[in-house]
Amino acid sequence: MTDAILTLNAGSSSLKFAVFSGGKAQLRGEVASLDDAPRLVARNANGRLLPEHPWSTEAPPRFAEILTGLLGVIDGHLGATPLAAVGHRVVHGGGAYIVPTQVTPTLIAALTALVPLDPLHMPRNLAPIQALAEARPGLPQVVCFDTAFHHTMPPVATRFALPHALADAGLRRYGFHGLSFEYVAGELALTSPALAAGRVIVAHLGAGASLCALLGGRSIETTFGFSTLDGLVMATRCGRIDPGALLHLGRQGLSFAEIETMLYQQSGLLGVSGISGDVRVLLASQDARARDALELFSYRIAAEVGALASALGGVDGLVFTAGIGEHIAEIRAAVCGRLAWLGVRLDATANAADAPCISTPDSPIEVQVIATDEQTMIARHTRATLDAAAG
Repeated sequence: MTDAILTLNAGSSSLKFAVFSGGKAQLRGEVASLDDAPRLVARNANGRLLPEHPWSTEAPPRFAEILTGLLGVIDGHLGATPLAAVGHRVVHGGGAYIVPTQVTPTLIAALTALVPLDPLHMPRNLAPIQALAEARPGLPQVVCFDTAFHHTMPPVATRFALPHALADAGLRRYGFHGLSFEYVAGELALTSPALAAGRVIVAHLGAGASLCALLGGRSIETTFGFSTLDGLVMATRCGRIDPGALLHLGRQGLSFAEIETMLYQQSGLLGVSGISGDVRVLLASQDARARDALELFSYRIAAEVGALASALGGVDGLVFTAGIGEHIAEIRAAVCGRLAWLGVRLDATANAADAPCISTPDSPIEVQVIATDEQTMIARHTRATLDAAAG
């Protein structure tokens, strides 16, 4: 095994990772429950489950301790082969960072200055970068920005109708899930180049969910805006909401912190159903509120597809990806059923089988299912960035 690259994707409560060599993943896994009882789940390229790493149960370990333990597991897996580099997913690059960038003290300072744009995610993203810089100062690190893919959106798609000075201060639409959309766009170009050259809407449907309008493989519009709250209904996030409703809640006495917690953690499918934010749980439930939540979920997806179709001037293809998009046929069927007016014709048998193409041969809009792989995208960017730096 040579030329090993580690990719890290730090979320709100977990740290996903993968180790690549020769362009292929040799190890994938995550450290779950970061804040209370960290638990390692990892499999090698053959699917064999690695032994769990024992962290202290006396008290929640510090992040640096978690990272040190993870690096120990990875070093043991690699044997005599050292890590060549680490690639990170960072949610926000602001308006300046639109390409993967090698980590320097200057970059860390610049990204720290962006924390106010996303105070919930950015500290989590920066923690492993800073911990690695201290633990292994000679190890190259590359940051890949989730906003970067959307820098091709036209200026009109990035604007809010707010005073111009606010836009100058960074209050604009950025878009997220960029690494996922970029990977899917690349896969589509390989498997269906004619379709990829046209007008395609990609639906990244997971606990977080958003749509992206691709024109010739480039993002021209997306449903996420300034934050990861906008657009679609999500597991626990509200999606699009009238800002007047938030002003109303403030006038009723809710604090800023209470409103923020509600919007990010208590809304979406969980809030509407009162049962769960997990689509699988809601599909299995007989409760009318579960059906209401799922109906709203598919309704909003279809409505936003219509808006993106307008931005594209028509649609040639629709692609489902991420956990729900790749694996939950009922949701795909509900969304496609609402898009029959647009020309979507679903092949029920292919959809039930999670086939790569789930539209009928005579459907004016081709509907595909493509598995996303953000970790592979991070590894590719990391290698390319280091190669470019080496000349």
